[in-house]
Amino acid sequence: MYKDFNISDKLVNLSLKVEEEIKDIFNDIDKNVLNWSSRVLKAFQDEKVNISDFNEVKGYGYSDPGREKLERVYARVFRAEDALVRPQIMSGTHALTITFFGLLKHGDTLISISGTPYDTIRTVIGTEGDSESSLIKNGINYEEIDLVNDDFDYEVIKNRLKNNDVKMVEIQRSVGYSDRKSICISKIKKVIEEIRSVNKDVIIFVDNCYGCMVEEVDSIEVGADVVASSLMKNLGAGIASSGGYIVGKKKYIKLISERLNVPGGYKDMGANFGILETYYKGLFNAPEVVGNALKTQIFAACLLEKLGYKVTPKYNEKRTDIIQVVEFGDEKKLIDFCKGLQAGGAIESYVIPEPSDMPGYPHKEIMAGSSFIPGSTIELSADGPLIPPYKAFMQGGITYEYGKLGVLIAINNMVR
Repeated sequence: MYKDFNISDKLVNLSLKVEEEIKDIFNDIDKNVLNWSSRVLKAFQDEKVNISDFNEVKGYGYSDPGREKLERVYARVFRAEDALVRPQIMSGTHALTITFFGLLKHGDTLISISGTPYDTIRTVIGTEGDSESSLIKNGINYEEIDLVNDDFDYEVIKNRLKNNDVKMVEIQRSVGYSDRKSICISKIKKVIEEIRSVNKDVIIFVDNCYGCMVEEVDSIEVGADVVASSLMKNLGAGIASSGGYIVGKKKYIKLISERLNVPGGYKDMGANFGILETYYKGLFNAPEVVGNALKTQIFAACLLEKLGYKVTPKYNEKRTDIIQVVEFGDEKKLIDFCKGLQAGGAIESYVIPEPSDMPGYPHKEIMAGSSFIPGSTIELSADGPLIPPYKAFMQGGITYEYGKLGVLIAINNMVR
């Protein structure tokens, strides 16, 4: 079967040794898949999900019991008071944007306590780009507190928040394009406890992109007020074709829904475009798909490390998201790897990705995504800026088997 893709015998034999080495880690992932599957199944049962909940509602979208039930299911799964799950949310960046603009007003202060956010979020905030619609252009103050050795600077954070003049702190759980590691739930729990020891009122918001269902619990359960992400990542499971979700305290979800819809419209508006079935199915399949994505990235990490590449996290390190960072140290190797990953998929495998300028990104990007849904990063994909040390940020894998084949084809292409 490997000869169908011209994968070298040497690489195949190494991959078999890798799989033997990581099998115990896979067993732990299977336990967590069962944990989240149990949560999702119980939520579906408690809310009495039925076929009529998938009905299409057009026009203004008033009185949509299927949409309302879906949002109650999400709230149950993530132990939140309320949820907003909508096709009108276009991406993770959009989910974060309406959260910021829904909860922050002119004169308020936002602080990122996990250092510099992801590239597209910097444009939203206004620290990069020239948008007249950014937070800063709308009179919202912004500050950053850097991480120290991949952990929060607890004392600096507490001292800054004692003044009670900060409206929101934002935590980006995943690595983005930075050099740091992703932030695990235990560290988020600790920093929230430290914050609450000096400030009971500040809104704690977690950017959950790529992190959903990776650990045993999620951010709401350790004290976060609001959590948001895209359905083209973990919870869409490669089934939801677009959309995003926000979960958290009811009073905050209400304000955010007004920003998405209209003031006074709250959550009562929004046609579902006939996609509710895919949202229910996506959530139902998400635990298994997230587990497969983790297995794919762990396999890739172990294999690439044995081939001499620097990987973060290492294959046997605790994970809090589905992202695998691979440092190639060479522009051509980065491009060849992404070309190979594109060739290793099912859709548009014949397309050759080339570096190009991308909206919201300051550098040329190389992006590979042989995906059924364009931009779906729960499907096996990789991207990275063309700047030293030439890192690929790889994620996803709907099934482990397809993920394994895609990774082998990508590595084989690069080595060849």
